[in-house]
Amino acid sequence: VPFIFCFQLPEALLQERDKRAKWHGIPVLLQELYESSHLNSDFTRTHTVLKELSSLLSMEAMSFVTEDRKTAQESTFPNTYTFDLFGGVDVSVNIIPKLNDDLVKDCLSVLYNCCICTEGVTKILASRDDFVLFLFTLMTNKKTFLQTATLIEDILGVKKEMIQLEWIPNLSGLVQSFDQQQLANFCRILSVTISEPDVGNDDKHTLLAKNAQQKRNTSPSRAEVNQVTLLNIPGFIERLCKLATRKVSEATGTSNFLQELEEWYTWLDNTLVLDALMQIATDEAEHSSTESSDESTLATIPLRHRLPQSMKIVHEIMYKVEVLYVLCVLLMGRQRNQVHKMLAEFRLIPGLNNLFDKLIWRKYTTSNHVVHGQNENCDCSPEISFKIQFLRLLQSFSDHHENKYLLLNAQELNELSAISAVGVTSLVCDGKKGLLTRLLTSMKREPPDSSFRFWQARAVESFLRGATSYADQMFLLKRGLLEHILFCIIDSGCKSRDVLQSYFDLLGELMKFNIDAFKRFNKYVNTEEKFQVFLTQINSSLVDSNMLVRCIVLSLDRFESQTEDVKVVEVLSECCLLSYMARVENRLSFLFRLVNIINVQTLTQENVSCLNTSLVILMLARRRGKLPFYLNALREKEYAEKYPGCLLNNFHNLLRFWQHHYLNKDKDSTCLENSSCIPFSFWKETVSVLLGEDRTSPCAIIGYIDEPYMELDRDLLED
Repeated sequence: VPFIFCFQLPEALLQERDKRAKWHGIPVLLQELYESSHLNSDFTRTHTVLKELSSLLSMEAMSFVTEDRKTAQESTFPNTYTFDLFGGVDVSVNIIPKLNDDLVKDCLSVLYNCCICTEGVTKILASRDDFVLFLFTLMTNKKTFLQTATLIEDILGVKKEMIQLEWIPNLSGLVQSFDQQQLANFCRILSVTISEPDVGNDDKHTLLAKNAQQKRNTSPSRAEVNQVTLLNIPGFIERLCKLATRKVSEATGTSNFLQELEEWYTWLDNTLVLDALMQIATDEAEHSSTESSDESTLATIPLRHRLPQSMKIVHEIMYKVEVLYVLCVLLMGRQRNQVHKMLAEFRLIPGLNNLFDKLIWRKYTTSNHVVHGQNENCDCSPEISFKIQFLRLLQSFSDHHENKYLLLNAQELNELSAISAVGVTSLVCDGKKGLLTRLLTSMKREPPDSSFRFWQARAVESFLRGATSYADQMFLLKRGLLEHILFCIIDSGCKSRDVLQSYFDLLGELMKFNIDAFKRFNKYVNTEEKFQVFLTQINSSLVDSNMLVRCIVLSLDRFESQTEDVKVVEVLSECCLLSYMARVENRLSFLFRLVNIINVQTLTQENVSCLNTSLVILMLARRRGKLPFYLNALREKEYAEKYPGCLLNNFHNLLRFWQHHYLNKDKDSTCLENSSCIPFSFWKETVSVLLGEDRTSPCAIIGYIDEPYMELDRDLLED
């Protein structure tokens, strides 16, 4: 019903209909609001009307939040439905630019409550770019900041086209005007504007589809443009680093308990927050009772008096989640080196190291939640979200960058005698332990199936990724990391595929080309029973364990060329793992399965490693003149399984995709070269030889497929 038509109805008629329909006077209130919305009107009555409307709608909104946001229905939230039906949203949008601060605040609350309970209202608001940009101008006023930020966050979350930050009037001045609390809240908005649209789990998207998408979109995305816009704001990164690393005692602006309660309103979309609040209040009392006799008096203080301090802690944790997320996204963007330089300069890592024991890992939270991707919403408690975001940040910070050594302290750096620490020493961690060592300690204390183990292992693995460093490996080996990983894989009873995959990948990086690591492996896996459990875990999912298989194959190949080294010869003869992989039938078994579990249509970022591992096996065979033997073995396997042509046709298509995918990507090719110590030119040569069209060539796949079984799909990649 057009709202202007409704407001032309006689008030008496509306009131009469109101009694029967139980509209609670909302149409009459909206009529009054509309009539008082002209510039020359007296807004005294407007204030009263907005207060009444806000009260009617807020009760339903609060009910909606506490019911875990179940699907809203007209019968469930009649007041909100009536408000929207009679044009309340349009009236509010039209009137808000004319109101003073107090009235704006009420009007924003009305709109937000309506968005919560009525499907479609948020999308309507999101379609009005002029209104969205106007909302940003309201953020300059502290009185209306929280309500404005909350509404903007909801609107941007459903907006079809991502907003460009450079459209916001005087964005730089706006951000610089924020205090630290406001900046943390603003990060919730920024997270929507700098992240690529979440169209599902990134790992599950096929590489074929992603490559086609990249061909269509050659210019920078809006998210990438927004990242550049943020980095150009003077002092922005420095302020985020200060927010991320400040202690709870340094937080300001939370001394007013009533003001703090009002701020909590913006976080109530997470129903776990209040549970966390009560838990922290209890934990603080327990913690204080063990600190000192002076501080133990906190344990005797009634809970109602401890809540403000608990609010402060949970507030600070939730602020840091948002800030760390923004920093993490920027670290993974195109301006990564610029961001890295600033994070080092502003001492983000030493600051986080100082917070590790007292705030980040202050207690060992049980975590049985599903592992989330980078852009997925998380319904975890604030403390769990904080830990995960912290670990994600460490992973992004350490991955293929020399700044990873900032995770150590000066004494730990001295251990790595092969590493030049020029220009780094003053920026490393202080204290008795660096951040990496603290992370290892926390990792060993986690329960076997805790999904924190996944993120912890990923963060430590990123420290090792890139060109293999013997010094880095030994640093971690000396701290018992290999034995811990093997315990988790063999003895702990861990069943989580995510955790096991992360441990396989970490073990591969830790052992690669390191004869001491294989010696330690053999010392731990000292019975046939243990070794069989280890093999069973590897064989249960090659998609998860293939990086470890690749490490073993590469290491074996290198060790076999170092027979003049007595230590290497000794380990080669004694290590059960190397002996197992030295048997050609076992390498062939892995090759058969790696080729068989993937095809071009199902290749993703997660399983493409299986293709590269199969290539590593064949490249090493080619170096030793054994490539024809392996190709013939694949052919014999096809006939034995009564599927002639199946494996080799599939492998041929996979290699054609490999050329299409990797020859256009510098980063991926560099990663392949660094991780294998095989020049990328040899990767390319081997693929070209395998794809040769001469059927008489002993190294061309085509020569091993009999004519009747040739099913090469020439148009696959073009489609």
